[in-house]
Parts: sequence; C-alpha cells; structure tokens
Amino acid sequence: MPSNEPFSIHALELGPMENFIYLIHDHASGRAAVVDPAWDVPEVLALAEARGMRITDILLTHSHHDHINGISDVLEKYDAQLHLMKSEAQFWGSQLDLPSLHHGGDVIELGDSAIKALHTPGHTPGSQCFLVEEAGQVGRLISGDTLFLGGCGRVDLPGSDPEAMYRSLNETLKRLADETLVFPGHLYSREPHDTLGNEKRTNPFLRVSSLDQFLAFMRA
Repeated sequence: MPSNEPFSIHALELGPMENFIYLIHDHASGRAAVVDPAWDVPEVLALAEARGMRITDILLTHSHHDHINGISDVLEKYDAQLHLMKSEAQFWGSQLDLPSLHHGGDVIELGDSAIKALHTPGHTPGSQCFLVEEAGQVGRLISGDTLFLGGCGRVDLPGSDPEAMYRSLNETLKRLADETLVFPGHLYSREPHDTLGNEKRTNPFLRVSSLDQFLAFMRA
C-alpha cells in the first residue's frame, strides 16, 4: 500500500479453509485491529511484532468457527477490545467478556483511522463488512463471508437468509465506489483482492437484476 496513507492492511492466508486474517495498522498510533483471528495465531502475532503493531482491537465479520477460533490466543497476548454486531452476538450466544456491540453505520476509531461497520446480514444475521477509507484515498472493504471474488457467502446454513443476502449485496455493497478494493474472508479466487467495480461487472451474484432472479440463481 502507498506509504503516505494513514493505514495499511496486511493479509495472512491461514488454515484448511484458506481463511484470510487481516491486520489493519494505524501508522500514527501503532495500533492494529485483527479481523477474524483464527488458525495459526502465532503467525499473526509474529507479523504484528515484526511490523511494530500493537493489537488493540478484534473485529469479527461473523461468528462461524473458522473465523473466531483464535480469539482466546490473541487475548492471552493483548488486552484487546472485541467488536461485533449486536445481532451476531445474539445469534452466537457466546458468553463474551464485555464486547463492543455495534449497529450498521457505526464507526470504530483505530488511532487516526476510521473503520465503518456495515451490517450485511445473509450469511448470518449479524454478518458485517468493514470499510476503511480516508478522504482522497481508495477505500478498502473487508467483506468476510458476505462477498467473495466471483461469489458470495452460503445461505443454506443455520441463521442464513437468502433475501437478506440479496439486500446486503444490492442495497449496501453495490452502492460503494467502484474503485473500492475488496478483501474477502477466503481465498476462493486466483487473486487475493479486486476492485468492487470489477466485481459488479463480473460477479454473477452482483449482476442479477431482481430478488426472484437471485433466489433462482441460489437454488440452481
């Protein structure tokens, strides 16, 4: 990422499901937020240490096991604040230690960097994406299991809702700027990230023109 930006995003592909774990690094403060800590947490912590980051926040896109199984390992090292959607906490049902519960549109301050929480239900009731952007800079969207490159998250699991997924994709994510870079929750494509504009043109789940068409496509 360009060195003049106030933040950078570092990605690690870890685990048997090719999960992406992200570190959002605020340069001015040295603070970092880890997104969906799972699998090989020592590798995540080693990257943070090597880059001079101090993990102060844990951001969860949703509560499926493959995105959260490293939370306790991070908390053993850092006194980090956990962030998730209120509706996801209710769906998860875990007894968490004073997490910060959010609603869509909330902004999480990470030093000088602002991270906007976008409520994108569908894969789970409280799935969220994280938008990091600064004036004059290209936005970054960490999309979890809502939007993949060339696909979208499953909607046949407990708590999933295909109609909600359609609305999240069309009424929330497609309204973001075309130049926004998408950082998905899994490496299900040749490239690790893409522009949202290209996804709008090529991703079949973003190209459907109606809910009925989307539902038929998901059932096919």
